[in-house]
Amino acid sequence: MSMHFLTYIIVGTAVFLAGFVDAIAGGGGLISLPVYMMVGLPAHNAIATNKMSSTCGTALSTVRFLKNGLIHMKLALPSVILAIIGSTIGAHLALITNNDILEKIMIPILPITAFFVFNKNLFHDHHHSFKITRRTMLVSLTAAFVVGIYDGFYGPGTGTFLLIILTIFGHMAIKHANGQVKAINLTTNISALTVYLFNGQVIIGLGLFAALCNMAGNYLG
Repeated sequence: MSMHFLTYIIVGTAVFLAGFVDAIAGGGGLISLPVYMMVGLPAHNAIATNKMSSTCGTALSTVRFLKNGLIHMKLALPSVILAIIGSTIGAHLALITNNDILEKIMIPILPITAFFVFNKNLFHDHHHSFKITRRTMLVSLTAAFVVGIYDGFYGPGTGTFLLIILTIFGHMAIKHANGQVKAINLTTNISALTVYLFNGQVIIGLGLFAALCNMAGNYLG
């Protein structure tokens, strides 16, 4: 697919802003995905190429949380396995969905996702020392699988949905939940991206350029 120079400028600017917003408050996909479609990419290519840029930005954030000891491997590793399965299922579901139907599905999903992302009253911070309980493990595994399907299929708001679930139902403090969210979200991004790459849906040149812009936005944010 041939890309005009102006397309790179528009997408690069939007994805930089999305990365900046993601690092601060989450929900960057609500900015980047519509812009990919606005410049003329079909729904499948837009979702797939957005996955490439968002994966790189999420990787940068995940490394930061890992260095600060906020990703707990005993909880993260089994969650990651469920996230791989869920995201792979979601990506395959997207691929077998007709492009026109996929675009129509996106129209109601965007405002619903935005409501959850920007409604900070939904977040519940539990200020206590971190302890992995049976409840926490069950909530994390379920969220990794279910939200993983959503992320593979569509994507925007994944981190916010995971954070809401882990704090409300898993009773995790936000800083620990955020670390878990990054580990799961990076996994779902990589899994879905792999499926889309193997099926030739990623616009590689645009995706790599957008990835650099997204990482710059994440770093500055």
